[in-house]
Amino acid sequence: MKPSELNALLKKFLQYKLTVAFAESCTAGLLASEFVKGEASSEVLLGSVVTYHPVAKQRLLGVEKETLAMYTAESQQVTNEMVMGLHKHLPTADVCVAVTGLCGAGASESDEKPVGTMYFTILHENRAKELRQEFEGNCDKVRQLAVDFILQHLSELLDNYAEQHANDAIVTKIEQS
Repeated sequence: MKPSELNALLKKFLQYKLTVAFAESCTAGLLASEFVKGEASSEVLLGSVVTYHPVAKQRLLGVEKETLAMYTAESQQVTNEMVMGLHKHLPTADVCVAVTGLCGAGASESDEKPVGTMYFTILHENRAKELRQEFEGNCDKVRQLAVDFILQHLSELLDNYAEQHANDAIVTKIEQS
């Protein structure tokens, strides 16, 4: 994401008085590192937890051992549990984001889940949005594309948030008339 776009995203967070927290696996802290390049990020980002290994996912975010065994660490199910664990530990975060996936060969790679497959869950207002995307490139490229993907979806989320709250304000005003 371009610096001007990142700053615009952060301004939206500030305008709506919202905060964010990240649970990262395959991005290994890159999401938080990119996010803090924007102006006023310290007023928006509550924190980021990097849980690269399954044991860290279990201990720090409460991902169930059974979920890891059944679906693998690189799955939507694990990403969902990561975001819920993050929200449990940082309940004041208005938006929680979790990401995991396959940046390189090995792990749970398959025809259905090729290298470059990433899973995301964005939790906002007690609603989870699940996303799956396949990216091409080496590990560094896939990580960067994943970060850009998340930041773009956060921007869209805040645009929808603004629209919804504007509509709510109109309805309230009409009801009061």
